[in-house]
Amino acid sequence: MTTTMNISLPDTLKAFVDQRVTDRGYGSHSEYVRDLVRKDEIEAAKDELRAKLANGLASPPGKPWQQLRDALMQRAQPKDQPESLPPA
Repeated sequence: MTTTMNISLPDTLKAFVDQRVTDRGYGSHSEYVRDLVRKDEIEAAKDELRAKLANGLASPPGKPWQQLRDALMQRAQPKDQPESLPPA
């Protein structure tokens, strides 16, 4: 679904947009604005990822893999079965 949006620009910005549309081969002003919004959307996603990475790097260290694995394996064992079989 497409929605119409009207914007107001000062003459200087309108001239700039006109020139960009011409120079970069956009089919319309709308195409140019859509491209700008898509690029900004990508930048917002990058900003969110950077924030999550920074948060992760600032967090305390996690448990070692072996400890996590052992806990998962223990939870996966049926309650009525021994945890491990003796070696044959």
